Amino acid sequence: MKISIRSENGTAIAMLSGEIDHHTAKSLRSEIDRFVITMQPDRLAMDFTGITFMDSSGIGLIIGRYKLMKECGGQLEIRSPQPYIRRVLKLSGIERIVKIV
Repeated sequence: MKISIRSENGTAIAMLSGEIDHHTAKSLRSEIDRFVITMQPDRLAMDFTGITFMDSSGIGLIIGRYKLMKECGGQLEIRSPQPYIRRVLKLSGIERIVKIV
């Protein structure tokens, strides 16, 4: 699992690649949270272009970052999930609280 986070015009963009499962979710959570708490962005965009697999740990990761951004007065969006991941997100109801683009 790889992650790189950059700030662009008040948006933190987290580029994710690899698999999101219970082994990788904890380190992703720590890195993203540290960046958000330090930088206080208006928006967090989690780019899923490079995600090849995601289990329920990915749903937990998203919900936790949604709550963090809400507490900070910001918004979360998920960018470019693969079609099967988009389907999982839709079935989980995430699209009702998080913008998926």
